[in-house]
Amino acid sequence: MTATLLILIAIVSYLIGSINTAILIGRIKGDDIRSHGSGNAGATNALRTYGKTAGIMVVLGDCLKAAVSCLLGILVAHITPLGAENVKLAIYAAGLGAVLGHNFPLYFGFKGGKGILVSITALTFANWKIGLAVLIISLAIIIITKYVSLGSVTGAVLFIVLPLIFEWRNLTYIIFCLILSLLAIYKHRENISRLIHGNERKLGAK
Repeated sequence: MTATLLILIAIVSYLIGSINTAILIGRIKGDDIRSHGSGNAGATNALRTYGKTAGIMVVLGDCLKAAVSCLLGILVAHITPLGAENVKLAIYAAGLGAVLGHNFPLYFGFKGGKGILVSITALTFANWKIGLAVLIISLAIIIITKYVSLGSVTGAVLFIVLPLIFEWRNLTYIIFCLILSLLAIYKHRENISRLIHGNERKLGAK
């Protein structure tokens, strides 16, 4: 029963995560954001392509769908035989489902975003201290360097580094964080290559 409920939470969260705000904004404009800039259906490309309002809407949309997924997992844990003692497992299942939906959306040909905001939101529900630390450090790097990708990749590395330092006894949580980290790094592989070769675009660059 526990495994079945966790799978159902992950599936529903995947469907929620597949609702991609950046793509929807592009569709409203009669466009496909994935045909512009980096081709990524995320907040940075929305900002560069459609402006600040669109960028803010995508940030809010990405965070909201992860929050809704995690809250749904918490609710299911409390009202089903899954039980309150398995709330963390429900959050892990919901978080992973939402990230996979964002990165590989069912409704949009499995071509979505890179999942940093969704991942950080899920991390915050799982452990608010680590989630907040990742957010602050990532934002600081973005502000200082003007490289969104550098802040994102640093955040992806911190997804696993901080849990290994502060929650090393919690194996299930470590596995959850490791999966999020690997997914984020994989989705940023082209950005990493451009950063290494010095041709990555800075925030605000034309």
